[in-house]
Amino acid sequence: MKYKEEVVLWMNTVGPYHNRQETYKYFSLPFCVGTKKTISHYHETLGEALQGVELEFSGLDIKFKDEVMQTTYCEIELDKAKRDAFVYAIKNHYWYQMYIDDLPIWGIVGEADENGEDHYLWTYKKLEIGFNGNRIVDVNLTSEGKVKLVPNTRIAMSYSVKWKKSDVKFEDRFDKYLDPSFFQHRIHWFSIFNSFMMVIFLVGLVSMILMRTLRKDYARYSKEEEMDDMDRDLGDEYGWKQVHGDVFRPSSHPMIFSSLIGSGCQIFSVSFIVIIVAMIEDLYTERGSMLSTAIFVYAATSPVNGYFGGSLYAKQGGRRWIKQMFIGAFLIPAMVCGTAFFINFIAMYYHASRAIPFGTMVAVCCICLFVILPLNLVGTILGRNLSGQPNFPCRVNAVPRPIPEKKWFMEPAVIVCLGGILPFGSIFIEMYFIFTSFWAYKIYYVYGFMMLVLVILCIVTVCVTIVCTYFLLNAEDYRWQWTSFLSAASTAVYVYMYSFYYYFFKTKMYGLFQTSFYFGYMAVFSSSLGIMCGAVGYVGTSAFVRKIYTNVKID
Repeated sequence: MKYKEEVVLWMNTVGPYHNRQETYKYFSLPFCVGTKKTISHYHETLGEALQGVELEFSGLDIKFKDEVMQTTYCEIELDKAKRDAFVYAIKNHYWYQMYIDDLPIWGIVGEADENGEDHYLWTYKKLEIGFNGNRIVDVNLTSEGKVKLVPNTRIAMSYSVKWKKSDVKFEDRFDKYLDPSFFQHRIHWFSIFNSFMMVIFLVGLVSMILMRTLRKDYARYSKEEEMDDMDRDLGDEYGWKQVHGDVFRPSSHPMIFSSLIGSGCQIFSVSFIVIIVAMIEDLYTERGSMLSTAIFVYAATSPVNGYFGGSLYAKQGGRRWIKQMFIGAFLIPAMVCGTAFFINFIAMYYHASRAIPFGTMVAVCCICLFVILPLNLVGTILGRNLSGQPNFPCRVNAVPRPIPEKKWFMEPAVIVCLGGILPFGSIFIEMYFIFTSFWAYKIYYVYGFMMLVLVILCIVTVCVTIVCTYFLLNAEDYRWQWTSFLSAASTAVYVYMYSFYYYFFKTKMYGLFQTSFYFGYMAVFSSSLGIMCGAVGYVGTSAFVRKIYTNVKID
């Protein structure tokens, strides 16, 4: 920036401190605008528009390195309606956000006295801007000038600007917004270490089951080869070997099943790529960039969805592959857009800045139709042709074998409920940090931790589903596909239950808008996490099942 070049102070939004997502345009409160002519601001990115960023020009005349003494920039004619609006805002702890050169600044609207009868408005914005060379690296706002709100008076709004040299480098100017003491707490390291011990235990357990039982089973089955027919008929007829003729039977509802697996693989690849991008680039320095990145990566990874979903559907002998492709492509977008649409109505009713503009909705629909669908088609065709042949190690019998009675704790429903506990245990401390950065005012920046947690989650999920499936097959129940998917996906139920605890005990949110926003998007988050875990669990279990049945000698 050159000396005396214009510096724009953008007013973003105002809203209650405890409801982070309930925001309104700054000028929806009866503030007055400065004398300088307005500059309009368009949404720069899709992410900005979806996150309800509403930048409006403050009308304050600020020039680079040009000091301004306390100057009145406008006056508010305070009639009863305006006073009531301000009093309501002060009672609900409203505060506002502004931007100078993309640096956020927060200020409080006003305050009440101890007994809550008189309300005061802060009228003087004292800006202190730090510069390093010709770049702005630091902004601080002090609110002064407490004026009591009395109807039918004039309130003068004033500002001053002070410039000071700063040693902060331009690249590091966002560091003051991060909170290392919160994120790099010992608890954080401890939870990672704890989950890591659980992983070692589970991997040990799975390998022990595989080594001991399978070796014993294989030995028994090969010993049976030497017996004559009479002995074999009287021999022990139980275990997973008995269901070899049914274990590769297609799952029930193969179309929905393969669509879920495809979507889960896509969510996993999106999470993986976005976390890597966030580790390399500091996505928190730009408004809405995290969301824009996620949408772009989701659209670009659509072939993954088509490939896994399409090939699985073809393997299971599905014929209506075009319908399967449509379901797979629109499963997640429909869930997200449906929730957003419902919450949008409430946002419009509240006149909140979170209401998604019509143009943005059209843009998102276009991405679904013209990017996600064609790429999904490409993936489906590749999947069907490259790995769509059913190459199972065992023949599937023509007649399904009856499933014997078993103990109650071996029933698929019980296995499904218990399956999600360990994966949830491995992530729930990280969930606290992620929730706090989204629903409260922390910037999440420890993506290395998040990557570790994702890897640990996947390993735990695969181990748990393999153990569950092994027990199920030993009980001669061959319905392992849905069981392996659902026992991993039940993690989502535990995460959603945890979000209730978080809402009531960790936040002070209130009001219909914020509550529906919270539980609506938490449901989307939990479902996506569940579909991802389910797909990871199924893929791991499928490899395991294939492995144990290839080594069996079958008459």
